[in-house]
Formats: sequence, C-alpha cells, structure tokens
Amino acid sequence: QVQLVESGGGLVQAGGSLRLSCAASGRAFSSYDMGWFRQAPGKEREFVAGISSLSGGTTYYADSVKGRFTISRDNAKNTVYLQMNTLKPEDTAVYYCAASWLVTPRSPGEVYYWGQGTQVTVSS
Repeated sequence: QVQLVESGGGLVQAGGSLRLSCAASGRAFSSYDMGWFRQAPGKEREFVAGISSLSGGTTYYADSVKGRFTISRDNAKNTVYLQMNTLKPEDTAVYYCAASWLVTPRSPGEVYYWGQGTQVTVSS
C-alpha cells in the first residue's frame, strides 16, 4: 500500500509558477506509475500529467497543460513533482496525486491510490 501526501499548493497570479510535491510512503515507490489529476468546483476530476515507473519515466500530459506543466519523479526521495508555469485562472482546482500499478493513470478509474489534494488558486 502507498500513502500519498501533496504539498506546494497556494494562491498565485496568472502567469506565475508553482511546484507541487507528492511524498509517498510505503514500499516499492519506484514500481508505481504516478500521476496528477485536478478537480475544479462543479467539474469532474480530470487527468493532468502522468509518469511511468521506468527509470527516466515516460511522461504524458493533458492537452490543456502541455508545454506549461512538467511532471518528474525522484525515486530516491519517493517523491513526484508537478512544475506548473504560466498558470492561468482556469488551472484553479484541487490537485491530487495518484498512484497506479502497471499502467500510467490517465483516468480516475486507473488510479489505485489517491492523495488528499492540495488547492491551487490562480487569480486574474
């Protein structure tokens, strides 16, 4: 089992940057595929970015964040990151860290474990 704890959310002006971190506890972190999802008020939870368990991990991005967000992982620190640049008001949401097994999660149904979420608010 994996426990996930996100940090790094906050309030930022449009055009600014934030870096989210997700610290994982439990066994075999490097074996898990990891992802970030977000959920805005009144909307469904949606995929943001994912990274495979392979060393040097294959990455995937939602079209809405491609070129602005970067996902990475540090298996030695049991941590996955989401660097968010050029933030827009529409990026405002609760961001969730996610872990999966054998497949990089790109839909909520593929997620085995969720973090508790961290709020990101982008003001215009």
